[in-house]
Amino acid sequence: MRDADPGLFGPDSVTWQMHADPMMWVAGVRALYLQALHPRAVRGVMQNSDFRKDAWGRLMRTAGFVGTITYGTTEAAEKAGARIRGIHRLLKATDPATGETYGVDEPELLLWVHCAEVDSYLQVERRSGFPLTDAQADRYLYESRHSARLVGLDPADVPTTTAQLAAYVERVRPQLAASAEALDVDDFLRRPPVHPLLLPMRALLWRRVAALAYQSLPPYAHELYGRPVGPVRTVDRRLRTAGTMLRCIPPGLRRRIPPGHIRDAMARLGAGSRPTPYKLRSEAAILDGLGRAQE
Repeated sequence: MRDADPGLFGPDSVTWQMHADPMMWVAGVRALYLQALHPRAVRGVMQNSDFRKDAWGRLMRTAGFVGTITYGTTEAAEKAGARIRGIHRLLKATDPATGETYGVDEPELLLWVHCAEVDSYLQVERRSGFPLTDAQADRYLYESRHSARLVGLDPADVPTTTAQLAAYVERVRPQLAASAEALDVDDFLRRPPVHPLLLPMRALLWRRVAALAYQSLPPYAHELYGRPVGPVRTVDRRLRTAGTMLRCIPPGLRRRIPPGHIRDAMARLGAGSRPTPYKLRSEAAILDGLGRAQE
């Protein structure tokens, strides 16, 4: 299977291994909370989607996109990116206060959505016990240039280290606010309209995931939303407990959960491609593998 297409990342990447971890579901909801604090970005979502009616479906579609660009073939990833760019190119949002109409694919907005996403992935994974060194975290951000390019960003404009990401967030913070749309997202995520008699387990799971995702937000986000949480060490303990419990589920069972991107990638590339989410290969092994792939 040596000639099989490993896709944009490949088995030796940090992305390949980290995205297989079950705490990514919590990280994905955290990203929604963080992205919603940018008034122009969240307005674009709320004016162009059925978020209120189908938040679960939106999360699953996002997970499907991430799964495709992470584990799919290069062709599948490029097609998924082209489709997203094509959709965004057609969408506009209007500021009700000024009457300004703008495209949802403005680089400034795409960059915030991207950075809120990768920051959430790293924060939740590391705080929940996923073993990443500082160098590996930087490597993850460097690798994320692929996903940034697919949604329409210039990779040169994307933070590629945790220090650059932190500096970017600090620059954007004055623009963040708990707008009416952001509070709408917060209210929805806490109380999704899932009929308790039809899907009680989904409703319970959603609420617990959303609560943990909210708690893992940075303090400034809690201040903006107006809902403080306990000490950071308490939140970290909850994240580690959740991570430990979820990682006790056999990887083979987790890979049977749709849409099955990891299972498909393993079938395409062979058993040697198996991700080891909580037994990450050493930094030297990852960097050595990436170096060989780029030669």
